[in-house]
Amino acid sequence: MSELNHRSERPSEAKVLLAAIVGHTFWGFSFMASRVALDVANMFVLLSHRFILAFFVMSLMIVFKLVKIDLKGKSFLPLIVLGLMEPVVYFFGELIGIEHSNTIFSGVMIAMIPIVSTLAAAPILKEMPSVGQLIFGAISVAGVIGIGLMSKGSGQLEFIGVIALAIAVIAAVAYTLLARGLSKEFSPFERTYSMMGMGALVFSICAIVYCRGDAKTYIEPLFNLNYDLAILFLGLCCSVGSYFMSSYALTHMTVAKETVFANLTTAVSVFAGAFFLHEPFSIMGVIFCIMILVGIYGVQRESKESK
Repeated sequence: MSELNHRSERPSEAKVLLAAIVGHTFWGFSFMASRVALDVANMFVLLSHRFILAFFVMSLMIVFKLVKIDLKGKSFLPLIVLGLMEPVVYFFGELIGIEHSNTIFSGVMIAMIPIVSTLAAAPILKEMPSVGQLIFGAISVAGVIGIGLMSKGSGQLEFIGVIALAIAVIAAVAYTLLARGLSKEFSPFERTYSMMGMGALVFSICAIVYCRGDAKTYIEPLFNLNYDLAILFLGLCCSVGSYFMSSYALTHMTVAKETVFANLTTAVSVFAGAFFLHEPFSIMGVIFCIMILVGIYGVQRESKESK
């Protein structure tokens, strides 16, 4: 457990890559779990339960001394801003954006996060991507866009949807740059813990407002077994696990190398939908998923060759 908050020891490249892969794979399955949970509870109630569970589990880890945090003499402001960017602002932007836009546009906008993060990291963090990394990153993004174009463009594109998705992209990029920039001062666990706390606080307030203070409306979904299983997966694997592993990877990876794994989420969600929910899947879907994987591999390879 000491690795949860150890900053000085440099882990193996394989361990860092595994963290990025597992973290984004969990996120790929999160769409399926969210769909199950949203059939039972409102969005804000779901998010409240999810992040309260995540924050509670991480708090227990501290109480039982499975992990140590050291915040003495440090400013809490960067952690508060980090938690506001992700999950709070990002989730609001993404959910509102998806509701007020078609699936193609929302998919394309979210697919822009890795490439925008990479470009933003160049002047802000002085992490200059190679030409090869940009090319392979673009191939991976093209695969995500291709999958988005395959889906039925349900919903109308409204101005509020465009603005909300733009805010979601900005929040995701800000989170990535902040998480990378704060990696020398705060451990991956400390950064993730602050994010779970902020998510639990804000989304619980939203849930209380939605429920109008009615405890029954808030608690009732918890008596549904399928909902409980979905929340356990979303809270433990996707919130604690994925955010910690993403933060851990950003501690030891450049933004270009880590953010390209976000496209893996799309590929996993496509396969999960096909195998578990029996959603339609074509040869073009396979080709676009291969493009995503080739792009991810290429970015990692170009990084090694540029050393």
